[in-house]
Parts: sequence; structure tokens; C-alpha cells
Amino acid sequence: MTEQRTSGSGSTSEDGLGQPSQAKAERGSRSIKCVVWDLDNTLWNGILLEGDRLELREDAVEIIKVLDERGILHSIASRNDPERALEQLKAFGLQDYFLHPQIGWNAKSSSVKRIAAEINIGLDALAFIDDQPFEREEVNFSLPDVLCLDVADLARVPAMPEFNPRFVTSDARLRREMYQRDVDRKVAREQFVGTEEDFLASLGMVFTLGPAKKDDLMRVEELTLRTNQLNSTGYTFSYEELDRLRCSPDHKLLIAGLTDRFGSYGKIGLAVLECAEGVWAIKLLLMSCRVISRGVGTIMLNHIMRLAQGAGVRLVAEFIATERNRMMYITYKFAGFKGAGTREGVELLECELSRAQPLPAYVQLQLED
Repeated sequence: MTEQRTSGSGSTSEDGLGQPSQAKAERGSRSIKCVVWDLDNTLWNGILLEGDRLELREDAVEIIKVLDERGILHSIASRNDPERALEQLKAFGLQDYFLHPQIGWNAKSSSVKRIAAEINIGLDALAFIDDQPFEREEVNFSLPDVLCLDVADLARVPAMPEFNPRFVTSDARLRREMYQRDVDRKVAREQFVGTEEDFLASLGMVFTLGPAKKDDLMRVEELTLRTNQLNSTGYTFSYEELDRLRCSPDHKLLIAGLTDRFGSYGKIGLAVLECAEGVWAIKLLLMSCRVISRGVGTIMLNHIMRLAQGAGVRLVAEFIATERNRMMYITYKFAGFKGAGTREGVELLECELSRAQPLPAYVQLQLED
């Protein structure tokens, strides 16, 4: 699991802000979000196109179900006839477990890369399982961030730290279902006739926002560990740290959810605020990459701006650039945040609070106590 440091407020500087949190994500043991499986002599024994009598590997099926319960997704990268392979998966009753299967004659590395793009996760969050050394080496050479495993080592996978999140949340148990709903939304968009705003209005989106409760903290910790793209600083917080922040009079911990006519996206947003006299600092602002195309990324930020304006305080945000979070920087800039210097390598942004934007017409905001 990702290592964490204590994220206390530290000493106070002249402008009233605490020192930057030291709880930056340090990637020690990676966290796998999706396992990509080969088929022949991996998921099943035998070779489909050679007419073998195929038998499922019972240990593979058991591991798929165990990891699915932990919120780890599954996909396929197989050199095979797509129609026959999908028919075989359906015959085995496993077709619903695999998102964006890549079955054809492309290099396995190309298929794995496509899966990462379709799910919108980093390559370092993928594991690839294949019985053939050549295929594993090809993927490892082209995509060195992918964890490549021999199917002969399958038995040790459930106990490996990369596959063991600290908590298994309700959102995690429903993760595959939520991603499948995203596929349904994509199909609906392709079939929809009208503008993007018209389509968003047709979804009936409800954005919920309020203080995080104790029951939310396992999911909140998971969000800090899993979300990399729409993430302003990369700070991580443990369950215990989050509980202290939740109870602290000097902090605000806000969590957001989203639903539409297809169902729930789960808890998809988080903000951690440090509230000093005269100035609030956004220590962490993140949003799940699954809602990028929903146009809701600025709702939480604008709500915070209105809260700060009502409290009569300045609002600044910490930002630490990474290879993946440029879109979050653009979000801040679009909301009117401008550079306000740096402190110990952390960029500070500040905004004119009167620039808070109105709620998009296509989404309903539901504030929770």
C-alpha cells in the first residue's frame, strides 16, 4: 500500500497558514487497480483456435472474484478470434467481469496500453498475467510500469500487498458495476442527437456535497490513494489522520458524490481545508477521473469559494505539479486563481472570491449537513 507520512499542520507562517503538509504520496508498494488477463493457458487450460477442450482454471476464477470484491477491475489482452473468445467467456459465465477486453492480433503491450486509456488509469496501476515469457517480456519492455506476472505464480497474488487495499469500501465493491454504467453512458452519448449540454441535461445529475462523516473516512482515504489526475497536491491521509481533521475546529473535510439516471458514481470528490484566522487554505482538492466528462469538476471549488466569501476570509490553494494533474491546475486557473508565490516547493494560488461561478444548469446541487 502507498506509504503515508503524518500530515499535521506544522508551525504557522506570517500569513497565518500552517506549513505545507508532508503527507505527499510516496509510491513504495504500488496499488493495482486493474488486472489484465491472457486467455489461452492462462484463464483457461487449452488453446481456443486449436480446438482444444477448454477448462477454466478454478484458481483463476476464484482470484478474479476475490479481487473484484476488493474493487480491483479486470480486463483481457489476448491474441485470439474476438467473436469466438467472447462467446467462450459468455459460455463460462465470466463475460461481465472484464471491462474493455482487447482480443485480436495486436501486440499485448498495445492492448494493455489501450485498456489503461479506456479505463483512464496509469500504467503503474495495471498488472498483466500471461503464461508465455515472450508476451510478459514484450509488455515489460514496452510498458515497464506494468506489473507482469507468470500465471504459475497466481496463487500468491491475493496476498501480495499490491492487491490488498487497507479498506474494502462499499464503493470498491460496486466499482466494476459503476464502470459498466460508464460504458452505458458512453453508448448513450454516441446515440444522442444534440449538443453536449443537452446530453448532460438529459442525465438528470445530482451532485451531493457536505462534511465527511466517520462512515465516509475509509472511502476518503481510498480517494487520496487512488486519485492522481484531478488531484491538486498528491497529499495522502490515513483514516486516523482524516478522523482528526474531521473533528478539528481548524479544518474542513468535504466529500462529494454524484448520481444520474444510470445510477450512482459513488463518492467522487474530496477537499481538505485548513482554516486559520483570516485565511483558508485548500490543502487538497481532488475529483475522480470518471467524472471528467460530466462537467462537474468546478462545483466543489466554487462552493468552497462561496463559503470563504461568507466567512470573510481569503482563500488560497496549494498546488504541486505532477506528470498527471495539469487538468487540476487548469481548473484552478479557470476559477480565477492566480500565482501567490511558493513555500517550500509548494505553489500557492489565490483567487478573487467574487468570481465564483454559478451552478451549471444541467446539474442539481444537494448540500448535506
